[in-house]
Amino acid sequence: MKIAVTFDKNGDVFQHFGHTEQFKIYEIENNNIVSSHVLSSDGEGHSALAQLLESENIDRLICGGIGGCAVSALSEAGIEIFAGITGNADNAVKAYLEGTLEQTTSPNCNHHGEHHHGEGHSCGHSCH
Repeated sequence: MKIAVTFDKNGDVFQHFGHTEQFKIYEIENNNIVSSHVLSSDGEGHSALAQLLESENIDRLICGGIGGCAVSALSEAGIEIFAGITGNADNAVKAYLEGTLEQTTSPNCNHHGEHHHGEGHSCGHSCH
């Protein structure tokens, strides 16, 4: 299994999927991390990022904020999403392997620093 984490220069989960410049990719065997490396994404946008992860045969994505278009693109690629995650990337993967990482697949907008209420909200991002 392969897990991708949106990754910032401090080793934490990057909080805006559509603007992530790199992913940390973890290779998992027998519920253990056997290798990891950082993959540059060139920050090309939601669809391109989803295609990049699909081309890398990623099974799971751990990320911070993510929009509806990205959720759709990743779901179509068969990638399971764990969104709204903060903190150290390595610790997030360890929590996933221990079964303690809470799964949220709903679009969220944590990266805007705003509080949104109600259904049908849009962050103003396009799906391109």
